Amino acid sequence: MSDWLSPEEWTAVRLSLKVALTAMAASVVPGIAVALLLERGRFWGRQALDVLVHLPLVLPPVVVGYALLLGFGRRGPIGAFLADHLGIVLSFRWTGAALACAVMGFPLLVRAVRLSIEAVDRKLEDAAGTLGAHPVWVFLVVTLPLILPGILAGMVLSFAKAMGEFGATITFVSNIPGETQTIPSAIYTLTQVPGGEGGALRLTLVSVAISVGALWVSEWMARRVRRRLLAR
Repeated sequence: MSDWLSPEEWTAVRLSLKVALTAMAASVVPGIAVALLLERGRFWGRQALDVLVHLPLVLPPVVVGYALLLGFGRRGPIGAFLADHLGIVLSFRWTGAALACAVMGFPLLVRAVRLSIEAVDRKLEDAAGTLGAHPVWVFLVVTLPLILPGILAGMVLSFAKAMGEFGATITFVSNIPGETQTIPSAIYTLTQVPGGEGGALRLTLVSVAISVGALWVSEWMARRVRRRLLAR
């Protein structure tokens, strides 16, 4: 692949994978926790949390990116605190691209996990509880294996969203080659210059191949999980 792609295109592919994997990994634990809160929790502000979590699905990605720039930019309240006290700068860095992709893909992960939690037979959890198991242990031993296919599906959706994210990323971290230029940004740049159609096509094919591979791995892992559950 290094011979087929130019060094700049290969850099965009590696950066996209790095950003997408980071965004997906950072979203898994919070996504499961939020899905549990929304599905099982009964507290004041639950509807507000539900709206906030799913807001990136209905807002234009550019608006999400601008909101991140206001909050996490060097002059934003959160960004200034992180930069001054922890030395962490997110705007115009690849880590900021990962944050933007995580925010955009988070609702998809939460929805997938929440649907899996909804399908869990509560009688199985209640039975474990009556035997004296702690709620945390019940979740780890009973609930988590049952919702694992949904978690895998949500992870793939989050990864795919991160691989294709453009509006929020380019607004928050710009389009800096080698630093924040992911595959969608690189394709956009190549379509704007004469003779860039070949590079844009190559990156499009790579993006399709990665997405198909991710879906295949997700289905393979989900089948293995289901077979193990049925074998118990």
